[in-house]
Amino acid sequence: MLNILLIYLLPIFHPFYVSVTEITQDPKSKVLQISVRVFFDDLEKALDHQYKEKVNILKPVDRKKVDLLLADYIRKHLQLKVNQQNLSFKYLGYEIEEDAAWCYFESPALPAIKNIEVKNDLLFAEHESQSNMIHVTVNGKRKSTKLDNPKSSASLFF
Repeated sequence: MLNILLIYLLPIFHPFYVSVTEITQDPKSKVLQISVRVFFDDLEKALDHQYKEKVNILKPVDRKKVDLLLADYIRKHLQLKVNQQNLSFKYLGYEIEEDAAWCYFESPALPAIKNIEVKNDLLFAEHESQSNMIHVTVNGKRKSTKLDNPKSSASLFF
């Protein structure tokens, strides 16, 4: 009886670790819009670990400092190459939705995209079982992949 009870309760006590990155090229402006969804408590722990500072994303004492730390952390752990060229992207801000932080970025306008290489090791240092979902939409075509720690990179062709 106890074994059966444990089977049903184990998922409740064993959290899962996942982020979602949405990358969409706006058809008119040709800008890549990048949204990263991460559980805010996991993100706070990662920022605390990397920067040795206690960070409160929900109620920041200094929002500008939190924005700087978030932007730096995500840029270090999410890198993109478009058509074999490194892509820089600008941090726009973040918002909280339920138990997650949505962090927003955008790139400059880009020529036709043939391939995107994604390196995403967000939270890999914090969680052995971290998975990062990637969804890319270019010219109305959506492609997705999942990166399970330690695999941190994938190429998508359009």
